[in-house]
Amino acid sequence: MANASTKTRTSASTRTEIKYPDRFNVVILNDDYTPMEFIIHLLIEIFNKNIEEAKDITIQIHENGKGIAGTYNFEIAEQKVHESTLISRHSGHPLNIMMEKV
Repeated sequence: MANASTKTRTSASTRTEIKYPDRFNVVILNDDYTPMEFIIHLLIEIFNKNIEEAKDITIQIHENGKGIAGTYNFEIAEQKVHESTLISRHSGHPLNIMMEKV
């Protein structure tokens, strides 16, 4: 009887791809009722902007109808929108803040 020897060779490879979380812009929309000073204060307190950045963003909101307050991951952006809207409504302003995917 012949000695039948079979050798099987197998190889497996896996490829892992790292995907960073999606980013979202927090956008403040212009309205005719909210004072610019309130928006500047909001940008400083909630979005940690310095006075110059806050003024620049506020001018952009006024001139273009909207401005980006910051870019964050989903959870942080959602929290910033909620907190800003809550403070705005509590102060009696109809300011609209929204998120948009980058």
